[in-house]
Formats: sequence, C-alpha cells, structure tokens
Amino acid sequence: MASAICFNHQNSGFQAGIINGSVNAEVHHHAPPQRPETPPNPSAIVPFGRDTDFIERGAILDQIHYKCAVPGSRIALVGLGGVGKSQLAIEYAYRIQERSPETWVFWAHTSNVARFEQSYWAIANYVKISERRNPKADIFQLVHDWLRNERKGKWVLILDNIDDASFLLEARGTEGGNSQPLVSYLPQSRNGSILITTRSRNVAQKLVEQCNIIAVEPMSRADALALFEKKLGKQWESQDIAELAVALEFMPLAIVQAAAYISQRAPRCSVRQYLEDFKKSDRKRASLLNYEGEQLRRDRDAKNSIIITWQISFDHVRKIRPSAADLLSLMSFFDRQGIPEALLRDRAEQGNSEQNQEEHDSDNEQDYDKDNISECSDEFEDDIVALRNFSFISINADGSTFEMHSLVQLATRKWLEVHSQLEHWKQQFIRNLCAEFPTGEYENWIRCQALFPHAKSAAAQRPETQDSLRDWASILYKAAWYAWKVGNAVEAEKMSVQALKVRKRMLGQEHEDTLSSMAMVGLAYKLRGLWDAAEELEVRVMETSKNKLGADHPDTLTSMANLASTLWNQGRWDAAEELQVQVMETSKNKLGADHPSTLTSMNNLAFTWKAAGKGTESIKLMKECVQLRKHVLGVNHPHSLSSCTALANWKAEQEDV
Repeated sequence: MASAICFNHQNSGFQAGIINGSVNAEVHHHAPPQRPETPPNPSAIVPFGRDTDFIERGAILDQIHYKCAVPGSRIALVGLGGVGKSQLAIEYAYRIQERSPETWVFWAHTSNVARFEQSYWAIANYVKISERRNPKADIFQLVHDWLRNERKGKWVLILDNIDDASFLLEARGTEGGNSQPLVSYLPQSRNGSILITTRSRNVAQKLVEQCNIIAVEPMSRADALALFEKKLGKQWESQDIAELAVALEFMPLAIVQAAAYISQRAPRCSVRQYLEDFKKSDRKRASLLNYEGEQLRRDRDAKNSIIITWQISFDHVRKIRPSAADLLSLMSFFDRQGIPEALLRDRAEQGNSEQNQEEHDSDNEQDYDKDNISECSDEFEDDIVALRNFSFISINADGSTFEMHSLVQLATRKWLEVHSQLEHWKQQFIRNLCAEFPTGEYENWIRCQALFPHAKSAAAQRPETQDSLRDWASILYKAAWYAWKVGNAVEAEKMSVQALKVRKRMLGQEHEDTLSSMAMVGLAYKLRGLWDAAEELEVRVMETSKNKLGADHPDTLTSMANLASTLWNQGRWDAAEELQVQVMETSKNKLGADHPSTLTSMNNLAFTWKAAGKGTESIKLMKECVQLRKHVLGVNHPHSLSSCTALANWKAEQEDV
C-alpha cells in the first residue's frame, strides 16, 4: 500500500512516492531522475554566417577537401594574419555540410585554453553528452570519447587560430591526477578529420604532418579585384581599384578594411581619394590600416585592423625569441625585396666580438673565432626560421636574400615607434648600409645595382643623430654617383641634393665631402641638361678646391674636367679646350700617363678637338686613348667601348669625306 513519508516539519508536504520495502531516512537528498535527451541530427556548428562575398581563390578549397577526405586526417592552413585562413575554413565548413549532410562540423576557438575549453563545452551541450552535467566531469575527455565513437557518425573539427600551441602540448594538472596534454584529446579517429588555422608554421608542424600543411598566400590580382568589386560594387573606376589592390598587396583583410572605410564615407570618400591618402606618408597609411570596421566573420578576439593583427604576432615573436624580433625590426627599414644577408649581421655586435676575441689568450684565439662565428651563424639561422614560421619573411631563390611585405614593414615600424625603438633600428640600418654601399665606379655596378633600392628606402628615412646623418649623407652621395653613371638623372639629382644639404650644414662649405657632393649635384644637373646651374656649382667647386687643396690636387683636376665638360656642352669649345689641356698635362705629371683620370682627360680633349673641327688631331689623340684604356681598363670596360665607338665613327666620317 502506498504511503506518504514526512521526514520532518521542514519537508512538510513533500511526497516521496510509492515505496516498496524499507526506507532509509538518511538518503533523502537524491535528485529526481532526468529524462534522457534526444540528440540532434548532424549539422554544422559554426559561429559565423556564410560569406556571400566569398572568393574562390584558386584550388585551395579543393586541396582542403582532398586532404580532409582521408580518414583520420589532420590538415593545417598556415599564413600571415589577415590572409584569409579562417574565411577559407568557414566556407569549407558550409560546403562539407552541403556535400555530406550526415557529417558533423564542429568549430573550436583555440587562441588559448579558456576559449578551447569553452568550445568543447559548446560541443558537449549541442550533441547532448549526458555525462557533461556531472560536476566532476572532464569535458575534454567527454568530447574526445564522443568523437572517437564511430557510431556517432562522421565529423570535421575546425581548430581556429592556434598561434601558440604551448597550452595544447604542455601537461595539465587535474583533480584526478590526469596530466595528459590537451593535444591528446584531439582524437585520431577514422570517422573524423581536423582542420587547423594558424599563423605559425612551427605550430602546424607540431600538430600535423609536413605534407598536410597548406600555405595560404595573399590573393591573386584577379581575386583581389573580384573581392573589391563585391564589397564596393561596380560604380568605381577599375583602374583605381586595381592600383589600390596592388598598394594593399592583395591582402584580403586589408581589402575588406579599405572597402568598409570607403563605403562608410561615400560619397565624400572615393577609391581614388583613399589611394591618394594612402600614398601620402607612413603615418597616413598606418592610420587607414588601423581602421577597425566591424567584420561579421571574425572571432571576437581577432582584430579587424591588419596593422594590429600583425603587431600581435610581432609581440608573440618578441616574447618567444627577442633576437628574431630584433632582426625583423632591422629588416623593416630595407626595400621589401632583395634584402641581403650581409646587411643583416649587426656590425656593432661583430665589433664587440672582435674586441672580446683580442682579450683571449693567443693559443685560444683561433678556436674562439671559429666557435663564435658558428654560434652567431646558428643564432641567425634560428631567427630566420622564427620569422619564416610566422610568414613575416620569405627567402629568395638565391638563398642569401630575403623579402617582406611592405605592409608588414610598416606595421613593424609603427610598433617600434610606439615602443620608442624606431630611431635605434633606423640608425642600425643606415650604419649597415653605409658600410656596404660602394662608390659608383663601373667595377662596383653589380653591388650598387643590388643595393640601390635600399639606398632609395634610406633616402626616405632621415635619422636624427649627427653620426647617423653623416652615414646617411654618405649613402646618398654614393647612390647618386651610381645613378649618375647609369643615366638615372632624377634619382641622381634628388639624392645628391639631399646629401649636399646635410654635408653643407654639418661640415661647412669648404669641406672635401661638401665639395664632392656639390660636384655630384653639378653632374646630375648636366644629366638633366641644366647647364647654367651646373656651371655655377662647378666654378665654385673648382675655385674652392684650388684654394683649399692646390691647383694640382686630383680633386681640383676633377672639378676642372667637370667644368670643361659643361662648357663643351654649351658649345664654348675654346674655353673647354683650355681647361682640358691643363687637366691632361697636369694629370700626366701628377698621376701618370696611364692613370684612368688622365685617360678620361685625353678622351674629353679629343671630343673637344673633334667638335672644334680638328679632325686629324682628335683621331690621333683618341687612338692613343683607346690603346691605353684597353690596356688599363680592359676591352669590355664601358669607357674603352665608348672610346672605340667614337674612334670608329670618326674614321668612317673621314673616309666618307
């Protein structure tokens, strides 16, 4: 017979139900039995909506489908922040659900252990794992076991944004004494596959096989234009959009940022206006790229500004390997392409190493030198690996030069500015480049050609300290020399004028370096046909050199030759001839008959005689010049070739007559 049990006054009215057998009054706290939950059908549990503006981007999705189709596969998408890894994963999630409706698709935020645990709880709640309500349940173990159960069906687990895998790989402490690392709760199961997105190749290599790493690069030009068109519509000039896409280096997040900025401000802001602002200065570029428009398909912890996105990665590199962050800091001042390894070795540190070496006993000097060089080389290689792991840099085919995205360089410099390190690394860059950049003579042209883009980069980054300014002016002077030699008049003038201004202010009007810069400006003016301006400078250089150095000093002779060349181009052949004869005779006596400067004066005088109608004398002198130049400079030297060509033409003219 059923009976009601009242335990005490506090439980008055509590109905215990039907009791069969004896009752133990001590066990009155049992929870009522829970009704079993009905698990849902397989679906895609993705926290982001599908992007209707998604661009296919070649065969990357096909690669993901192909690799994830292998039972138990683990795949990693690796690339620079903002390159579109998560967007590819989102699109893949929706496509796999379309292709295979019976497949579960789970999304886990994996930027840190808290987000990872939160995602595993979301999975457990969605698929209704019954044991999850046990306060002592290990959520990682529960989800792991559910995923390993083949009766639950096929699944894909997307682990988004694993940039630091340490929390996955380190042993964890639990109340039950289980110290397994979290990575062990990523099941290796035939009924499921795992897709990872990360900025770090090193992280990817710890979690997947090398053959299953898919590198995600910036968009192709066509894809970038297509993304701009989808975001902005077709009302803008296609040429402006194409130019802006190039300026943004085809980076998807930067493109989406720019499009959001323009759309929000239209019609008061156009693509052309944005582009013009973007080109104005580093400060304006950084301001535009710091714009954080709301993005519907980015994690709440991810930044919508590509500048901030990269600076977060930079902070991480700084934390795990400070020397690699220092290397990136130095590289951010170079031209983005062809950054030579030789200029990345810190010369200040090398100098300290040499000083330390001298303090060792002579018996140990050789061994110390070898060990020190080997250690520095190993550290440099490790720094390069660290930067490549985060896609900050790439290595060119020659193996000794590097490349960076110019926007990454900008982000790095802005980080340095915020942390008051910009000037330090700028000066290091200038010091290294000054030590390596040679004069503009023909013998150095190959090196000059390789380093010239970096000199142009240096020209836009004037330092503050006096010592660094002297190095900066030296770089510009030598780069202008090379530009003049190869006929680049615009750069020759721009760089030589900058160098002259600094040297004149720092060293004074009559200093040898100032006079050299003044002469270089005159040569650049002549290359542009500014003969009067060139003459004015060259007269000043010649008179100062005579007074300061003497009439027979090589620099004085050079200034006389430069002025004679200007007079020749102005058609003032008598005045030019008078100067050139002086230069040639003095050079023979002072430097020798076969000195390259003497041969240059012979060549110039021959041209003056030819222009003045002294054909026989000019041919005779040019013959002598050609023979000596071939012997001294070589047959293939540009000066030898130009003299040979002139002589051949003059002879032909004489024969025709």
